[in-house]
Amino acid sequence: MASDPRAQVDFTFIRYAQCWEDADVLLQALAIQPHHTCLSIASAGDNTLAMVAQGPQRVIALDLNPAQLACLALRVAAYRALPYEQMLALLGVRPSSCRQELYRCCRPWLSPQERHFWDARPQAIARGIVNVGKFERYLRFFGTRILPLIHSRAVREQLLQPRSRAERERFYVRHWDNWRWRLLFRIFFSRPLLGRLGRDPRFFAYAQEDVAGHLLARTRHALTELDPSQNPYLQWILLGHHGDALPYALRREHFDAIRAHLDCLEWRCLSLEAYLETCAPRSIDRFNLSDIFEYMSPDAYRAVLERLADCGRPGGRLVYWNMLVPRSRPPELAHRLRPLAELAQALHQQDKAFFYRALVVVEIC
Repeated sequence: MASDPRAQVDFTFIRYAQCWEDADVLLQALAIQPHHTCLSIASAGDNTLAMVAQGPQRVIALDLNPAQLACLALRVAAYRALPYEQMLALLGVRPSSCRQELYRCCRPWLSPQERHFWDARPQAIARGIVNVGKFERYLRFFGTRILPLIHSRAVREQLLQPRSRAERERFYVRHWDNWRWRLLFRIFFSRPLLGRLGRDPRFFAYAQEDVAGHLLARTRHALTELDPSQNPYLQWILLGHHGDALPYALRREHFDAIRAHLDCLEWRCLSLEAYLETCAPRSIDRFNLSDIFEYMSPDAYRAVLERLADCGRPGGRLVYWNMLVPRSRPPELAHRLRPLAELAQALHQQDKAFFYRALVVVEIC
């Protein structure tokens, strides 16, 4: 781990209070079945819970950061202890002045360590935990402080109106894509600011691409090719809340399925590499790997892929994202891993979490 950027990153606070990968895309790529054993990078827990909703035999969630696992644990407790609307209120998806009371209902479902974490953070509970990550604070600053310098409230609200593809392109060109948008976007999402205020500078150790230019192009895709009125990730950035468009795990129609299958879920404070060292051969069917390979050297990436192939069952799938660092299956692993390129490309075009340059779906041979 000495050359791994993650070895020098502070993992004592909440970096991501939400998952910023599209669970709808993830679930289509994974195609989880009831007999499957799944492994998931926990992050804030939303996408892990989306996997739980599919009713697999087992879901193992991993994260190096105990604060991220505390986010997952409180979500699990909320699904167990609260009805749907109160769950949304506690998490901060809906307005509420009663979050401390709702937290007390969930507290018995937490471990002593998890209780200690949240008891020490009453302000995070009061604000709603989906709002308190470092990355979320960064995006909220953009939405509340930077965007008003570019567009009036009326224009921002018009952007989110349902339109046809041609109408969205017209609106973007005529009303949105002005010089202030391009200039302030490039400044705010430059590598120095994104590294310092949003993620961590070490997470860009292997990135060579123009960060702001990439994100600007992907944002145009989200505003024109995709429908902003149906995009929960975009709406949260622009409005500071999801509005009526919610990520998979927060939609009413999935609440009962998640609650019914929570017993299949377990979580561990471990790196992926450490867990794979203990993993039996051919024991896992589906892997949600987030964008974890973004932070690995090419040699480390190849070594982890090989170990994933050892631990995965034949016909199993690995799903992960590339944002700035291209990580595709190395040729030397062609006999062990088969890219499902057409599926990945088709799903990438639908990806509402629009920051990423590629979705990668790989089948274990």
